[in-house]
Amino acid sequence: MAGNGLPSLGRVKLSDLLASEGIPSDSYKLSVSTLSQSIAQYSAAIIQFSSSDASLLRSCLESARLYFYQKPSFPTADMNIIHTSDSREWCKTSGYYADSQLWQEIYDFRPGLTPIEPSNGIEFPPAGLPDIFPLLGKASRVILDAVGFYLNLRSSPFNDILDNVPLRNREISSSVLSVCCHARPSFQHHNHLTPTTEDAQLVMFSDHDHQIDKSLISLVKPDKPGLHIRDINGRWIILDNDLGPRDAIIYTGLALYQATAGYINPAMHRTDIGNLQDNIYGRCSLAFKLMPKSMTSLSCSEMTAAGHGVEAQFQIPVTVDDFMQRSHPTDQLFTRGSFPSFSFPTAQEGRSLDR
Repeated sequence: MAGNGLPSLGRVKLSDLLASEGIPSDSYKLSVSTLSQSIAQYSAAIIQFSSSDASLLRSCLESARLYFYQKPSFPTADMNIIHTSDSREWCKTSGYYADSQLWQEIYDFRPGLTPIEPSNGIEFPPAGLPDIFPLLGKASRVILDAVGFYLNLRSSPFNDILDNVPLRNREISSSVLSVCCHARPSFQHHNHLTPTTEDAQLVMFSDHDHQIDKSLISLVKPDKPGLHIRDINGRWIILDNDLGPRDAIIYTGLALYQATAGYINPAMHRTDIGNLQDNIYGRCSLAFKLMPKSMTSLSCSEMTAAGHGVEAQFQIPVTVDDFMQRSHPTDQLFTRGSFPSFSFPTAQEGRSLDR
């Protein structure tokens, strides 16, 4: 597949990835092929939502801008909201916190947890999150199942490690919807300096400062361009420079890499904030991370059952909690030279499905 690559990021309608009973349609197979090729080359793809869902996403982004805009300048004496990045708390984040090093503010919405402000008051979130969470959660599961189809795995192969739908009594969601804001002008660095363009480029584009999500799938809807991902050839490309109102970005995470024995590479990404100094809202985005449940294990048994070769480092199951608390140096990730290809029609691979 790598030899017949896509000239640009693949774009697929979410509705074309919905599986149905019986023999898969040509439209489904073409959509899955385009999605999987794009993931193989870029660890990412563009997903197109329906017009009604796009309107809901747009409304939530507008709410996010206003939510962060009304926040006080940071830091203030009574704001104990710096995120500590404690790996043991990976499935417990909720509410507002800030990363002063990256000039980023985040509000995490996690069903089952009620966030509390430092003053012990109730935190009022941006509007629309209870509606956006199931929308993006369902989309992420559809995408995950499509990847499983391309890998020739059984139906819904990852369901055993995902949250119940709906959550049962007293359960807390492992997956999370994050509302993010980069470089809001009134958000100040911990040393009280506002980032200049040169500073922002230095911080955000260091070769050592890219990020890799530990999710299975991440789905992001930004309001401005700035998200870069490293492709299979090591080049950094911007993903969201030409997004339509119905488009969102999906990219792959470390949990999917582990569960597929390294057949699906995790996306290395970073965000450009160098051109936001004159924007009163900064750069806002919605980011849904489909996460495995904490009390499960990441196993490659599905890959083995489908006849894929599984290297020794993936043969022993690893508990999700342990996996999430480990560091995963990028220079130690196992990479494959090719992506598996199967026998369904691929004559039209690479064609945009934005019809």
